[in-house]
Amino acid sequence: MNKFGVGEFLESDPFIAQNPFTTPSAPSTPIASAVTGDSVLLTWERPETDGGSEIDGYILEKRDKEGVRWTKCNKRRLNDLRFRCTGLTEGRYYQFRVLAENAGGVGEPSEPSEYIKVCEASYPPGPPTNPKVIDYSSRTVSLTWSRPIYDGGAAISGFAIEMKEAMEDEWITCTPNTGVENTNYTVMRLRENASYNFRIRAINAAGVGEPVDLPGTVVAAEKLEAPDIELDSALRKIVSVRACSTLRLFVTIRGRPEPEVKWSKEGGAFSERAQIEVTSSYTVLLIENVNRNDSGKYVLTVENYSGSKSAFINVRVLDSPSAPTNLKVMDVKRESVSISWEAPLIDGGAKISHYIVEKREEARKAFTSVCSNCMRNSYKIDNLQEGCFYYFRVLAVNEFGTGLPALITDAVKVSEAPLPPGRITLSHITCNSASISWEKPDHDGGSKIIYYVVEMQAKGDNTWTTCSEGKAHEVTVNGLAKGKEYLFRVSAVNEKGKSEPKSLLVPITVNDTSAQPIINLLSNIFSVKAGNDLKVDVPFKGVPPPTVEWKKDGNLLKETSRVNVYTSDTSSQLTIKDATRIDAGMYEVTVANSVGTTSIEIHINVFERPGPPSELNVDEVSADFISLSWQPPHYTGGCEISNYVVEKRDTGSTIWQAVSATVARTSIKIPRLTQGTEYQFRIASENRYGKSQFAESQHIVAQYPFKPPGPPINLLVVNASKSIMVVAWCKPESDGGSPIIGYHIECKDQSSILWKKLNRNLLTENQFKVTSVEEGLIYEFRVYAENMAGVGPCSKASQPVAARDQCDPPSSLTVTNVTNSSVSLSWDKPEYDGGAKITGYVVERKQHPDSCWLKCNFTNLLDTFLEVTGLEEGEQYDFRVIAKNSAELFSAPSETTGAVTVQHDVEPPKITMEDKFRQAVVVKAGELLRIDADISGRPNPTVFWLKNGRNICTKGRVEIIATKTHTSLLIRESVRKDSGHATSDSMTICWKRPATDGGSRISGYIIEKREKQGVRWGRVNKKPVYDLRVKASCLHEGCEYEFRVIDPTFLPSPPAKPIIVDSSRCSITLSWNKPLFDGGAAVTGYKVEYRKSTEDDWAVGAHNTDKTEFAVTGLTPGAVYIFIVRSINKIGISEPSPETEPEVAMEREEEPRYEISPEMRKTLIVKDGSSFTLTVPFSGKPVPSVTWDKANVDLRVRGLVNTYNSVTSITVEGATRDDSGKYIVKLQNVVGSTSLTLNVRVLDSPGPESKKQQKHRKQKDNCVKMKCFPL
Repeated sequence: MNKFGVGEFLESDPFIAQNPFTTPSAPSTPIASAVTGDSVLLTWERPETDGGSEIDGYILEKRDKEGVRWTKCNKRRLNDLRFRCTGLTEGRYYQFRVLAENAGGVGEPSEPSEYIKVCEASYPPGPPTNPKVIDYSSRTVSLTWSRPIYDGGAAISGFAIEMKEAMEDEWITCTPNTGVENTNYTVMRLRENASYNFRIRAINAAGVGEPVDLPGTVVAAEKLEAPDIELDSALRKIVSVRACSTLRLFVTIRGRPEPEVKWSKEGGAFSERAQIEVTSSYTVLLIENVNRNDSGKYVLTVENYSGSKSAFINVRVLDSPSAPTNLKVMDVKRESVSISWEAPLIDGGAKISHYIVEKREEARKAFTSVCSNCMRNSYKIDNLQEGCFYYFRVLAVNEFGTGLPALITDAVKVSEAPLPPGRITLSHITCNSASISWEKPDHDGGSKIIYYVVEMQAKGDNTWTTCSEGKAHEVTVNGLAKGKEYLFRVSAVNEKGKSEPKSLLVPITVNDTSAQPIINLLSNIFSVKAGNDLKVDVPFKGVPPPTVEWKKDGNLLKETSRVNVYTSDTSSQLTIKDATRIDAGMYEVTVANSVGTTSIEIHINVFERPGPPSELNVDEVSADFISLSWQPPHYTGGCEISNYVVEKRDTGSTIWQAVSATVARTSIKIPRLTQGTEYQFRIASENRYGKSQFAESQHIVAQYPFKPPGPPINLLVVNASKSIMVVAWCKPESDGGSPIIGYHIECKDQSSILWKKLNRNLLTENQFKVTSVEEGLIYEFRVYAENMAGVGPCSKASQPVAARDQCDPPSSLTVTNVTNSSVSLSWDKPEYDGGAKITGYVVERKQHPDSCWLKCNFTNLLDTFLEVTGLEEGEQYDFRVIAKNSAELFSAPSETTGAVTVQHDVEPPKITMEDKFRQAVVVKAGELLRIDADISGRPNPTVFWLKNGRNICTKGRVEIIATKTHTSLLIRESVRKDSGHATSDSMTICWKRPATDGGSRISGYIIEKREKQGVRWGRVNKKPVYDLRVKASCLHEGCEYEFRVIDPTFLPSPPAKPIIVDSSRCSITLSWNKPLFDGGAAVTGYKVEYRKSTEDDWAVGAHNTDKTEFAVTGLTPGAVYIFIVRSINKIGISEPSPETEPEVAMEREEEPRYEISPEMRKTLIVKDGSSFTLTVPFSGKPVPSVTWDKANVDLRVRGLVNTYNSVTSITVEGATRDDSGKYIVKLQNVVGSTSLTLNVRVLDSPGPESKKQQKHRKQKDNCVKMKCFPL
């Protein structure tokens, strides 16, 4: 338009009135992660185009699988590329999509995600650990491994084993699709002599995890192994077993192929009762109802193609001995027999204490004891009846009883060759003959005289000539030469033989002379019954007629009205009227004339009833019998006592009752008495002439000499579940004087007052399995003991125990850190809590080599980790954990950690990262940057994060997370300035092949490193490498390192110098540390050798032990020994370790000392009425004696003291204020003594006021305070 008007319009192209940009494109499909039971974390990428306008935010929508509508997950617009959607229902499936929004509006939705199940997340597990071959053959290979360290958040359901031949690439699965549950498996149907590779995968609900390869290849070849026998330490000693019990010899064997087993008995045949069981790994010899004949040396021989080996076991059956051997008669006299014997071949496992000698007359059936305590191997049996036939036997006795008898099979007649004839008298002499006479022998030897032999010898001649043989006591010898001198002698002959000859004292000259007196008495022994008359006629002759003199017991005989002597020219007669005991004795008759004197001794016995027995004693008293013994009477009545008469009476009655009238011995056991009744006994001696007066005993009450037993002790429930309970207890402290014959057990519900008996029959064992329990109820138990006297009082009731299952023990007990005074532990909760919540844990430790388990925590521990402090540096400890649930039930102990040495376990820090973090990490601006790394080291390392050489701290967008084993760096909404450079922590090591491969292909290389200032080599590569270079990572900047390359397997290095930890008279115990270098193969065992310090030859104490401690036995007491140890791996045996210091085989002596923690030295606080226990572990050699003491209190009465070899405790029930104070425990042995004071405080209400306090209170009460209030 101008001043002239409006011009023509200029028209534009048509266009729409709208924003100059469009809505953004769709974002990427959301990706779900970190799924829990009610939420899902979703992440996505930005849209490819933002529509020309910056993205303002995102909208996240979800849809249930069973629904059709999409609903928003976020109430506010999302600015981040991730979002956790919460409030989801567990177990349902959801689908998600994302929409981007800018100034132009909301864009298209992304592709929906896969349906996601809302549940606790799980992932495939990690690889198993520690795979190894435990056995192989031409067709099989047996593998074992450990469970993976990481289970992916779900339980491991099985393991899959894969194999391939070494020259092939394809892996073949050996197990079913579901895998195997155990951590061992035997692969079957392999090709003989083929080489195989194996790998193992773990399986859980999320799938199959990563594999772990078995190192090296395995050749399927038959394993040859020489047979070997492993005898338990108990079998190396003499195995003792009681008679009538069962002998079980269990011996471990091994060998390839399976060896042939043979049992034998040295010097004898096997018992028909022997049962032999043989497997590939052990053999058992079982003999039931053993007896003394089963004693001996048993030899076990195993043999296969590789050789043979034998071992022997000495068995001793504790029984009464066998019969004595070589029993024989040594000598027979007229009143005695001497016998001898040798010791039994089998002593029954105990020393023969004595022998019992018994005799039996031929006419009797029962043996009677002659000597019940013979200490020698011979015995003379006196006081036998002359002329009788006897049998004899001998029995050996040891501590287990009387053995079998040895018997003389043929009867022995008690007789001997007769004595020489009596005095020989010359009766008459002529010019060619001589008449001689003689008296009978003083004793015929117990057998009748058959005849007499008369012999003569002319003077100057050396030979005797038999003149006569006959029964007469007189003979006339004719044909003698006049004037010549002759000697005569006479011998008596019976069935036992010929007596010694009786010679005429002087030679006879054949001429007519006067003769000295001669007494012709046939017998010089006369017997008479008391009250009867006796005549003794003594004929004699002599020229000129002799005179006669009588003597009694060496004195001239005094004639009385009863005793008279009548003498003639040819005889002298002694007459005794009404003979009495005083008439018995030895009489001597002397006949004399001018030629000579002759005398003879005459023995007169007066037979009558004996005197009463002497020394009547009561040997044993019981409720139904009484044992009596006595001595024979001082006067036997002139003949042997035939028997004794025993009578009894009740003291309430005057009537005597016969017990026995035929007692042969001087003792008797009187049965069938009434318990509690008072008795009196009397005994009389009896011979063939009558019965003596009675000897009476004092009054005796028939009752047991013992009482019912005391209550059983230490009653506790050793095992409890919802269906059974096992109750155990100890014997009473007092058995009442009689052995315990059994027990009775009762139980009741804790809420009940009625006790119920559980056993029908008497219990002989010290434990009982209760099956009649109801789940959830709480039970108490009590036990009674019974002996011959009856049932004793009941024990204290056991602690209440609920009928619930025991919870599982904690698992995965590991040592997380070790210092010079502490050990840090961690563990996992039990898989099964027994139906009640886990409420705490008890950690226990045991010091090596020999100690008991002690508590480490004295308060309830809720955490699954604990640092155990107060340990001794350099000592070795075992640890275990016990779980406790809310039902007050304890689990079984967990697996132990193994020996842990308390010392600074220094290990340089190590960082393990994924390969993607070792390269440049690219992240978009605004996204989350996360770097993860695993760390290790001892002590626990301190974590620092650096960027470009400067420390990074948690601040704003930066967060550092660090645990003992892991660290993470998180940077949210990263920007450009977060870029940076990290210093390298790796090196590449190269080497050349060895000059020679030793005749076998190189199977790989192992690279080891150590810091220049260090001594321990560490592995760089876990698996052998086949290239000539390797990358060593996780190095420390600025540190200098040494590297070495070795073949995978060599001989191991020797262990460190062994140390002596204990000794006795016949053994020395030593321990050692593992070698620093295992040669590339696991150390399978150790060989222990020793020698005396004065010798050069080494003896083997152990060929292959897998422990690092061993006790060498069978040493000479007092000798000095030196020891070395060698390591063993599959390649062979290492060089010897340094020698130990010389050690003497002798019992060690150590002063007593206490092993308690500082916690126990604090004052123990106890509430009134509760119980408390003070437990004190100790040590010392020899084991010290223990005494507990408290001022003015006898703790043996107030408390229950239990003491074992290394721990003592005292338990006080129902504590009161009087139990407060100091408890002193004292230890003492031959080396020294020590004491420890423990303080106890009992919390109770205050005691009564003192007099001073009462007076003060009364004075205060007299003052009345008043306060007035206004109205």
